[in-house]
Amino acid sequence: MCCYEGFCGKRYSPLADMPGSVHETSNLDRGGSNRKKKIEEFSRSSREKLVQSKNKMFSKFTSILQHAVEALAPSLPLQEDFVYHWKAITHYYIETSDDKAPVTDTNIPSHLEQMLDILTQEEGERESGETGPCMEYLLHHKILETLYTLGKADCPPGMKQQVLTFYTKLLAHIRQPLLPHINVHRPVQKLIRLCGEVLAAPTENEEIQFLCIVCAKLKQDPYLVNFFLENKSKRPEIKSPAATDGVKESTLAPDTGQSLAEEQADHQDKPQAAAAAASTSSPSSNNNSNNYNLVSSLLNLTKSPDGRIVVKACEGLMLLVSLPEPAAAKCLTENTELCELLTDRLVSFYKALPQSMDPLDIETVESVNWGLDVYNLKEDAAVFTGKRALISFLSWLDYCDQLIKEAQKSAAAVMAKAVRERFFVSVMEPQLMQTSEVGILTSTALLNRIIRQVTSEALLQEMVCFLLGEEREPETAATIAQNPLRHRLIEHCDHLSDEISIMTLRLFEQLIQKPNQHILHSLVLRSLEERNYMENKPQEEREPLENGQPHDAVDLEEDPLFGDDISPDNRLSGSDWLSSSPPQSPDHSKSDGKTEVHKIVNSFLCLVPDEAKSSYHVEGTGYDTYLRDAHRQFRDYCGVCQRWDWRGNPKPFEKCNLDAPFFEGHFLKVLFDRMGRILDQPYDVNLQVTAVLSKLSLLPHPHLHEYLLDPYINLAPGCRSLFSVIVRVVGDLMLRIHRIPDFTPKLLLVRKRLLGLEPEGINIDHMTLLEGVIVLEEFCKELAAIAFVKYHAAASSSP
Repeated sequence: MCCYEGFCGKRYSPLADMPGSVHETSNLDRGGSNRKKKIEEFSRSSREKLVQSKNKMFSKFTSILQHAVEALAPSLPLQEDFVYHWKAITHYYIETSDDKAPVTDTNIPSHLEQMLDILTQEEGERESGETGPCMEYLLHHKILETLYTLGKADCPPGMKQQVLTFYTKLLAHIRQPLLPHINVHRPVQKLIRLCGEVLAAPTENEEIQFLCIVCAKLKQDPYLVNFFLENKSKRPEIKSPAATDGVKESTLAPDTGQSLAEEQADHQDKPQAAAAAASTSSPSSNNNSNNYNLVSSLLNLTKSPDGRIVVKACEGLMLLVSLPEPAAAKCLTENTELCELLTDRLVSFYKALPQSMDPLDIETVESVNWGLDVYNLKEDAAVFTGKRALISFLSWLDYCDQLIKEAQKSAAAVMAKAVRERFFVSVMEPQLMQTSEVGILTSTALLNRIIRQVTSEALLQEMVCFLLGEEREPETAATIAQNPLRHRLIEHCDHLSDEISIMTLRLFEQLIQKPNQHILHSLVLRSLEERNYMENKPQEEREPLENGQPHDAVDLEEDPLFGDDISPDNRLSGSDWLSSSPPQSPDHSKSDGKTEVHKIVNSFLCLVPDEAKSSYHVEGTGYDTYLRDAHRQFRDYCGVCQRWDWRGNPKPFEKCNLDAPFFEGHFLKVLFDRMGRILDQPYDVNLQVTAVLSKLSLLPHPHLHEYLLDPYINLAPGCRSLFSVIVRVVGDLMLRIHRIPDFTPKLLLVRKRLLGLEPEGINIDHMTLLEGVIVLEEFCKELAAIAFVKYHAAASSSP
């Protein structure tokens, strides 16, 4: 502000005439001094803004001038150009007096970009694997170490973001392996520790990009992960006091391009330097004190409020768990919180679900792939309550499943066990064991959906052991309650609530289709191992015969439903169903076995009497309609069971323990009991019971085939098979048919209604019985088709 000398020799200011001036007379109020302070503050602020504006203009002018000079001047050798840009960065810290200006107002980003371009150009001009002078300069002068220091101090503001970007592009663009160099992986390790420290930080995007490129490099060369397993007792980072205030002193000097600390390090004895490098950068051994900072940083970023950051962090973890290095796998599961993250989030998503949900909604919600679920809260709420929570739970379950599926074998086992203990046992088991019917129904439907979605071998194995136990020995009636959860689930197949029965049967139908041998062994095979369901005693030791058969046997010879030429000697023996060719019976020398399979098929087709059949009145409902489905399903099952040790022939009798009493097992007992009540159960229950039995019949195991699909096995006293259960149902049906007037027309009408060929009309008496008869007829046709397909599959595979 200009001042002038008055004629009286006193200083005169234009402010003197302004109201409130300090030159006013004494009768003015005291507010004058306050106004003066405000004016001075305004003047000081204006000067600071003017200086900042000049600095910005000068910086822009310098940048423009630099580009112009570079465009006009002849190009320097790459190394000189590279050193020029690096020294330009270091000169900034030596010469600048304003360390609060953001980095974007300086030339640092431009110089870093130029350095990257030079390194990329240099590599492109050289042979593959050859290190150029610019890269040598970067490695020898520890430029990455210095950049890490600047990024950690974030000086000037925003420098951390620039350093992360430089590291990311350097690792991404340079094809030659950089991480094996100690002057690369050591600063990379340090920079990793800076990532994820603060949630929702302005550098989150650059942090996750940097971490993911490191993960990708480790995936390319898994052995390098050993450099990133840091021993806790030998942490290489040394924190210098006053990191921010001493940035200028700790950065590169203009003459040598090295920091003072680095110059001192260069004067150390060679053996000491080598020992220090070996202690901090050599591959770590299997040590429980190792830090896995790369995993820890990614785990921190999975808690980000930005969904895109979370997905990228999950992708990085997916890459790391798949690395085959045993030391990394051990460190991953023992020294990080990965297992806790997986299980805690799974539990929280499950507990966020409504206590009551429609099983149909749970079953039919669209398939969910983690990271790809785009949602609209209003639309989801309009479909059904809890849809968003359900999708979130299923999405995270899918991630856990895929992570375990991709993980190294030992790490996968540990993570799967953690899910079992912290989710299935702690959270789901109490839900499945409760007494509330609404709670049972919802939790069973959710478990069914979980079973359907799990594909990883390790997680499936843990889930199966949770549900069915790990017992391998044959069941007895006294031991069926040995595993409370298994016992409760099987009992729910015969629950008073039809909804719970149907849902639990669906659960077991889903379970027996999973590629896990223990499921089938636990539910059915362990009870059939010794084949003690068959009579195999000498004739003199057998019980007295009635009309040539045991007193409790199903008399097929005398049954009018079968032809006179069917005899036990002329059947397809269960022991030969997968043999190279059917055996020739002593009475009928058939070389192709067609007669035997024909009679077995007819045994099932003729079970239901003609007066109880209705399918031949409706077009397109014949036995042949089941053949195509049976062929496809059997082929699929064979593909699943191919790696299991299921011999083509049953276990020889001489190796079986026939003295042990036969117990069909809890699961088959409940199914057979349900099948025996098929004429008195709701239609939907019958459909589900027969669906489970048909799935079991399709399994290519010789004992299952013999027990479920051979009508002519000599059952031991007190034993029953699927065929004998159906025969008893048919016997009960024959007695009840004659008590219902117009049975056949009513049966045909019910069938047409079920097929949608007739509109719903007046109620029909004995509706449950009529629907049960229709299901029985269709089930017998399905069993006949399965027997036919399995026989011909075995015959076609013979040499």
